Amino acid sequence: MATTEHVQLKGPVEGRAAEVLTPEALAFVALLQREFGARREELLRLREERQRRIDGGELPQFLVTTSSVRDSEWQVAKAPKDLQDRRVEITGPTDRKMLINALNSGARVFMADFEDANSPTWSNLVEGQVNLIDAIERRIDFTSPEGKDYKLNEKVATLLVRPRGWHLDEKHAEVDGKPISGGLFDFGLYFFHNAKRLLKKGSGPYFYLPKLESHLEARMWNDVFNLAQDELGVPRGTIRATVLIETILAAFEMEEILYELRDHSSGLNAGRWDYIFSVIKKFRNRPEFVLPDRAQVTMTVPFMRAYTELLVKTCHKRGAHAMGGMAAFIPSRRDPEVNKVALAKVKEDKDREAGDGFDGTWVAHPDLVPTATEAFDRVLGDRPNQLERQRPEVSVTAGQLIDVKVPGGTITENGLRMNVNVGIQYIESWLRGTGAAAINNLMEDVATAEISRSQVWQWVHHASRLEEGPTVSADLVREIADEETGKLSGGRFQDARKVFEEVALSKEFHPFLTLVAQKEL
Repeated sequence: MATTEHVQLKGPVEGRAAEVLTPEALAFVALLQREFGARREELLRLREERQRRIDGGELPQFLVTTSSVRDSEWQVAKAPKDLQDRRVEITGPTDRKMLINALNSGARVFMADFEDANSPTWSNLVEGQVNLIDAIERRIDFTSPEGKDYKLNEKVATLLVRPRGWHLDEKHAEVDGKPISGGLFDFGLYFFHNAKRLLKKGSGPYFYLPKLESHLEARMWNDVFNLAQDELGVPRGTIRATVLIETILAAFEMEEILYELRDHSSGLNAGRWDYIFSVIKKFRNRPEFVLPDRAQVTMTVPFMRAYTELLVKTCHKRGAHAMGGMAAFIPSRRDPEVNKVALAKVKEDKDREAGDGFDGTWVAHPDLVPTATEAFDRVLGDRPNQLERQRPEVSVTAGQLIDVKVPGGTITENGLRMNVNVGIQYIESWLRGTGAAAINNLMEDVATAEISRSQVWQWVHHASRLEEGPTVSADLVREIADEETGKLSGGRFQDARKVFEEVALSKEFHPFLTLVAQKEL
């Protein structure tokens, strides 16, 4: 076990890891942990308390206590030059090949991910930090086993980094005998090594913040930013952060979240699968919140439409970017017909977002960048964004955000089977250290597995009936799991199935599958 004066490391410091895990960097991370560790635990306790109130019948409302924030005039800080045009953003993990391909993809922004597209093995986390430094210094290269060389183009995407959410610990690093917050570990190492490097190159330390459930959680990030900037002698406001609105509770506090981060804020993003997962999770014990097959919960169903319209209106009122959702399709090298159908759907999705006033959108694969760019080019022309589009006609009530009825929605055997299959396949990939997994021509991350297993849990818990007749029971799920795992061989499918059944069939709902799966990592 490596020890510095401040931090105990349980993972090995081998090869280039020593460049990242320097005594100074670890002391900086330890400072953040000591300053904010207890407050983070208190915020997580408040989440549990809120859940108990929802279980007891409380429904979320727009906050009365913060109405003055919503009613007063204020704007977030103006975006720095390299964040004004974000029409297409590509996302993915921090391995070398992915970094090079994403930065070269033609997207305006690349979000390098330590969160849902990353399996948090020690080597992924530490090598990811090394790779980011190499990318910023433009010395990153990669040769594939087949001998293909990868290096950066002259013009590359602006880099953003997504640290882990407040709920995750970093098991390999302890301060004062307790695990460090995963988010503070990821943020701290990246900021310590790169803030000044990025400024020298005319950019800055830019972040995406995941899984927030309240403006108080955003306030803590803002305080982390202030302390970090002061500590390194970087002007306050240098950091910029875009918040993913991917929990139902955050949707009720969008203005307040922007307000808390206003000197550091650069917008909000409409996260799809995680948002639906959050709806199931928060209202899991209430039969009126049972959702149909996930394929039927599209962005055009009323409650998803309400949330995205409100997001655009809120962002533009405050001078912040509104970022659209993910297109996860991976074009097939073999089947042009599959591509034709899927790309038409991607085009329709991105046309709708651009038409609704979004300033940009997400894709998971470089081949989708042209389709998404075209959709936004048509609306933006040579303007960098459409912040001036105010959407005064949008008026969304609290009731609309939680009225989850899907017209004509059904629960089918195929939907159940898909959830079981994809859930197990994804967890198996994650346990092998791959957090962005290509499954059925889609790039899947933790969010897909979360919605898959939470739907199964919800249907079993409420004894939902399939369109074909049978009731969804634990026995039926196990029977389908037998059939689906029978089609899969090698790898860690038995371990993955064990994790899937634990999070899909347990009596009590596990808040995050990663907390259960981590034990097997």
